[in-house]
Amino acid sequence: MRLLVDTNIFLEILLEQNRAEEAKDLLRKVDQHDFFISDFALHSVGLILLRQRKPEVFRQFLSDLISNAGIIQLGLSPSEMEEVIQAAASFRLDFDDAYQYAVAERYGLAIVSFDGDFDRTAQGRIQPVAVV
Repeated sequence: MRLLVDTNIFLEILLEQNRAEEAKDLLRKVDQHDFFISDFALHSVGLILLRQRKPEVFRQFLSDLISNAGIIQLGLSPSEMEEVIQAAASFRLDFDDAYQYAVAERYGLAIVSFDGDFDRTAQGRIQPVAVV
């Protein structure tokens, strides 16, 4: 499966939240699925971790998940941002969810997320437990 991993999956682990084990189980499947992260999600993780004064956690995240696990970063060009605007309007999404949706649509990926807002979209979402 080709999966766009939403920001909240990574943050669940990095911030040691309630569903961290479920998120870890998903990412342990890196040899069975193709995992992708949007540039926006990557920057969001960095923003949150640096705001919380956790630069080493961000550094380790970059090393473990991006460099070593081979999660591929994808993004949209300025000319492709109309897809974000359309997704936001069509499905009542905020910018971050609309961006994730547009990336998934453009690259033919399924979205794996804890965020129920994706359930309003044509594509929907896959919850981590469904992948493991």
